[in-house]
Amino acid sequence: MSNLQLGLAFLGGIILLAVVAYNAWITRKSAPRKADPALATDTPPPLGTERQEPGFEGELPLAADGTAAPAAEGRSTADRKPGLDALIDVVAPLALESEVSGDAILAAMPGTRRVGSKPFAIEARHSISGEWESPRPGQRYTAAQAGVQLANRHGALNEIEYSEFVMKSQALADALGANPEFPEMRDEVLRARELDQFASTHDAQLGFTLRATRAAWSPGYVHQHAARLGFVAGALPGRMVLPGSEPGSAPVLSLLFDTQAALAEDPEQSALREISLLLDVAHVPQAEQPYQRMRDAARTLAQGMDGIVTDDQGQPLQDAALDRIGADLEGLYTALEARDLAAGSSLARRLFS
Repeated sequence: MSNLQLGLAFLGGIILLAVVAYNAWITRKSAPRKADPALATDTPPPLGTERQEPGFEGELPLAADGTAAPAAEGRSTADRKPGLDALIDVVAPLALESEVSGDAILAAMPGTRRVGSKPFAIEARHSISGEWESPRPGQRYTAAQAGVQLANRHGALNEIEYSEFVMKSQALADALGANPEFPEMRDEVLRARELDQFASTHDAQLGFTLRATRAAWSPGYVHQHAARLGFVAGALPGRMVLPGSEPGSAPVLSLLFDTQAALAEDPEQSALREISLLLDVAHVPQAEQPYQRMRDAARTLAQGMDGIVTDDQGQPLQDAALDRIGADLEGLYTALEARDLAAGSSLARRLFS
């Protein structure tokens, strides 16, 4: 073999090694970042594992931010107990001729607890405590009432739904030997439309998107960084939540990423290029400072994971825009309180659901 052939062979070997090394470098660079076991303070549950999510009341729509309308006139707010309330419900008294058992009421109740798209409920007044509650077996009750919600995120109660409410309530009253008293349908439908109009102009669901600027992220990598901020695995794969400070309260924030990545046979090989931070404003008390915590979480995650915070259109969110959203939220909180529907209250959570 001549010196030229040896030189060419040597050069070819060098080029081949360079190509192999380059491909290996590209593969490592493009592989999703994985959680660092050395940084874990405890062992988090698998991302696809179901658990009772703190305050979970259903999945939130993936919506952009809403703007606050001017404050409305109304009463000063105080949180109300769960249950029927004339503020957001049609309430029909069912006058009982004598005490009835909780078992009898439960046996006479309809099979579904909805009227169209609205929740339907029965309450009874306990014979000893005098408190209104959902009927319970083995208890005695001196009065009962039926109710249907005036509005929710599906819209206002309409005439057809009101008629269905009357039919269900009348059937229950007949079974209990009670005399029902129904409000005028026209008045209640008008009230439902007015409440729905208020709700539609004071509904805000904020969403930030975090996008990877360099390497993609694995689900475990996202989980590890979010867990440091207090997020825990949610009830659904690809969902984490930041629990509220009160037991049973709604999550302060939700963090979402691709469900298929969370359900993959080997999630750590899944590549995530973006995740979403969500805040359902009406569901979280203002005292929790949810918006500030959302901004802080987004900034911390972006810095720690080499990402950028954008809106749902992919445009970077600057501090000036974030400040404007915060100012709008102050007006929204004021309007909700003025209507006796303070953010995070049981009534607000029911209305905005």
